[in-house]
This record gives sequence, C-alpha cells and structure tokens, in this order.
Amino acid sequence: MAASSPAANLWVLLGLGLAGVLLMTRRLRRVIKEDFGAFIHRLELLPPPPPPPPKAPHPLSGLCFAVADLFDVEGLVTGFGSSDWAKSHQLAGETSPVISSLVSHGASCVGKTTVDEMAFSISGENKQFGMPTNPVNPDRIPGGSSSGSAVAVAAQFVDFALGVDTVGGVRIPASYCGVLGFKPSHSAVFNIGVIPVSPSLDTIGWFAKEPSVLHKVGHVLLRLPYMNNNLPRRFILADDCFDLVNFQSTRLTQVVIKSIEKLFGRQGLSNMNLGNYLASKVSSLKQLENENTKNTLFSLGNAMHLLQKIEFKNQHIAWIDSVKPTLDPQIKSILSLDENSKVELLQSIRQEMRTAINSLLKDDGILVIPTVLGIAPKINSREINNKDFISRIFSLSSVSSLSGCCQVTIPLGNYEKSPVSVSLIARHGNDRFLLDATQFIYATFQEETENLIKSDLNNNNKQISSEDAAESAKEKGNAAFREKQYQKAVNLYSEAIRLNKKKTAYYSNRAAAYLELGSYRQAETDCTSAIELDSKNVKAYLRRGTAREFLGYYKEAIEDFKYALVLEPTNKTAHLAVDRLSKLFQ
Repeated sequence: MAASSPAANLWVLLGLGLAGVLLMTRRLRRVIKEDFGAFIHRLELLPPPPPPPPKAPHPLSGLCFAVADLFDVEGLVTGFGSSDWAKSHQLAGETSPVISSLVSHGASCVGKTTVDEMAFSISGENKQFGMPTNPVNPDRIPGGSSSGSAVAVAAQFVDFALGVDTVGGVRIPASYCGVLGFKPSHSAVFNIGVIPVSPSLDTIGWFAKEPSVLHKVGHVLLRLPYMNNNLPRRFILADDCFDLVNFQSTRLTQVVIKSIEKLFGRQGLSNMNLGNYLASKVSSLKQLENENTKNTLFSLGNAMHLLQKIEFKNQHIAWIDSVKPTLDPQIKSILSLDENSKVELLQSIRQEMRTAINSLLKDDGILVIPTVLGIAPKINSREINNKDFISRIFSLSSVSSLSGCCQVTIPLGNYEKSPVSVSLIARHGNDRFLLDATQFIYATFQEETENLIKSDLNNNNKQISSEDAAESAKEKGNAAFREKQYQKAVNLYSEAIRLNKKKTAYYSNRAAAYLELGSYRQAETDCTSAIELDSKNVKAYLRRGTAREFLGYYKEAIEDFKYALVLEPTNKTAHLAVDRLSKLFQ
C-alpha cells in the first residue's frame, strides 16, 4: 500500500477539523422543529356529523384538540414520555372516555403531545424526546409536565389541548407559554384511560387561547348545565404569595386590582397573609418531621412534593423493577424513598387544606395568587433544578393541589419578552363558578394589561424625550459658550440639568460658563456635583481648582489640581497650576 502524501494528510486533518466544527455547531444550535416539538403522534379522530337543523350544532363543532401522551387512544401505545414504557406496553384497547366525550361533542382530535418523562417534573424537559420549544420565547423552557399540549395551543396548532396536572403540570406550562390553563377540582373529571402519576393529586386539565373555548370544553368535561352566570362577590389577594414573585409583582396586582374595581367595585377586594391563615387551620402540617414549619407555604409545597413522590413510586415501582428502564435522575432519586408511614398524615393535610380553602372562599369568593415565580427560566439554567426555586414554585402550586380546589391560569401579557400570569382559585366543586368568572373577567384583564403596557411605553418615551431634549439644550449651550454668550450658556445648561440630573457634563459645562462670568461659588458647587456623579472627571477637578483659587481656598485648590494629575499625569493645565500655587507657599 502506497504511503499517503503530506498534502493528503493535510486534507484529512482539515476534513476532520471541519467535521468537528460542524458537529459542535449542531450541538450548540438548538433546532426548532416545524411543530415546535409539541407532537409525539399525529392522528385524526373525527366527530359525528352535525345534527340537521333546527337542532343546535355540537357545542365543540369546528374545534380541534390534542392530548398529552398519558391518555389512551385505541390502536396506539400510550408512551408516558418514556421510550422504555412504550416498548414494554401493549396498544391501547380503547380510547379514554374523556377524549371520546370531546369528539362526540363535535371536536376533532389531531394528535398526542410530548410530556416530561413519566410526567414527573415541571420543566418540560424530556431527554429522550426533546424539550418542546416555547413559541413565545424559544430561549426559555415551556414548563411541564404537559409541555407539548401548552406549546400546541400557544403555537395555534390546535384550539385546545388536554394535560394532567399533578403538582402544576397544566398551570405552570400555561403560564410560561402565555395561554389559559384550567385545573378543575380533584376528581371532577373522570380519569379512566389515563396513566396515573399521583392519584391523590392528579387532575385532568386543559389549555386554550380563548376564554370561550376554555368555557365550552369545561362544560363538556364537567358535564355542566347551561345556566345564568353566578359571578363572584369577593376577591382575596394573597400578599405573601405575591411576595414570592421574582420581578415587580405590582405589575400583576395592579392589573387585577384595576380590573376588579372596574367590574365589581373596590368593596369586594381584600388582602390577606395566606400562610398565616393556613398555619392556623392545617394543624397536621406541624406533625411532619424535618419540615420548615416557620414558613407554612414552603411546608405545604414540601408536603405536596412528598405525597407526589410516595404515590408515584407506589404506582410504578413494579414496572421499574421489572423493566429496569433508563430513568431521569429526578425519578431515580425517589426509588430509595421509604415514607409510606407518612401517607395518612399527608392525607390529613389534604383534608384540612380543602376545609380551610372552602371555608375561606365559600360560594362567592376567589383567591388571587401568582401562578409561578415569574417568567420561565432560560433553557439549561441552574434555576431549573435549584432546590430553592422548586420549593418556592411548589409553595404556590400546593394551594390548589393539596386542597383539590379548582384553579385557572390567566395570561397578563409579557415581561422581558416572556409571558406572565395570575391565577384565580375557587373552592372545591365550584368549577362552573370559576369558568364563568374567567369568561367575564378575561377581557378586562387584557384591557388593563394593555393599559399598563401603554403606560410603560409612554413613560419610556417621556424618558427618551427628556434625554433627547437635555442633549439638545447642552449642544445649544456649547454653541452659546463658543460665541462667548456665557449667561445664555448658563441658562441652556440649566435647562439640560432640569431635564436630566444625571449627566456629569451638564454640571461641568455650566461650571465653565460660571467661571467666565466670575460666579466662582456657583462654579465650585457645579463641579462638586459633577465629581459626585463621576469621580474621574478631570475637567471638573480642574474647574473646581480654578474656582477655589479665585475664592482664596488655595490648599483645597492645589489638592484638586494634584488629583487631576493623578487621573491624567500629562495634563499641562494641572501641572502649571500646581507649580504656580506651590511657589506661592514656598
């Protein structure tokens, strides 16, 4: 075999180098799929023909929907976000009654959507199938566990979608993707043909873009009669919950307060510390060992998470032991958990929570809390797996999860290009009341959100206009100074300072004009203001030194000139001044 030439070797090396660059580029670039990674399977379950007139059409006629890959569809494997699960389970023998009900009422089912592995986490990450892309901000996570359903609605691939909410699996992605998300009361919707995660917490929920669609779907799934709306009379803002938000929570509360005042009047609005109230009502919480009972909300979040882990393990440990699948580290970490002795206590906490929230809200009240801590974390950020972050977000989702009460996530525009939201909670079983309230309030919430955005823009424009006007005044002042119109220059610099008090040059330039006018005291004051804004402004030290020299403050003057030399050792003006003043004191 002939030896390869140096040139050939060079081309091989170049080829390997380019291949390495391409490989690294592919690893670094996150490919956005056409469907944003929302779907696992595309399918088509069509509704029956509409009834002939004069009968009313099906209530969901013309709407299409998708379901998270926890719901059985006849002829397909329910994958549960795990390839090992899909390989080890048979095709579903029949379709979940929840899906069948929606189809029979006129909607078309068009696909199954991505979920977190075994629907366990809240980030939207699935290492086997990939994380769906958040359509609003692709750099941030979509949230989970029902990530694909939220993404499908946010991207307007479907009119609504189903998911399962255990510890926030519908509410959290709804918030991060900027859509409506409804978690009904626990056990309000039949969960036959749905893989369980944690039965005491699992709730079938749904996403929608429009409140009318959210309302229609709710009427079908909850089997509600059409009646006159029963609107809320009381709104309670949980101040301590809003204190957990990691950006200006007043942006959320301002929209809520103005909307409620416009629709219902100020008298129906009140504030409370929810943690203090629950601490006095949920006595069983104190019996949990190793819990931080100083913060009731955090303790409730920990209790919810513990119940989720215990029940998840009990539900699926037999399959895990049998198949020995490759598991996400979060799931693997609970396999050694042995806390079954606490289940009875955790169930007591659930019952006391339901009683406490039902007693607080009764039939006419709504509790207002933030859905999450703020905007969605960035992809691959440490925040996603940070224990404190998870504890804080669980402290919010536990209110509804542990009490079993119904909750709706309502988007309130964007903050830093990412969706933010607020949540409304009604007592257990008051789902129709909450759906009606959402439909009634939604438009005003959006109107007040727009007003807030316009106010922000106006404030920004005013700030920009002020800064531009200040610069214009300064330039005119400079022109007057060059023309030796010193008093006019002072007036123009003063206008610039009035418009923007944070510019060093405006004070320093006015000081120069004051020096020409012989107003040495004013010049000294302006230079001091300039130095406070920028301690390295050489001109300000030179001009203050000059003013102090004329005022007879020679010691202070020489210190200013010397400091100017420290900042600018070659400055001739400072050198001459130091030499001149030094000779005076020899």
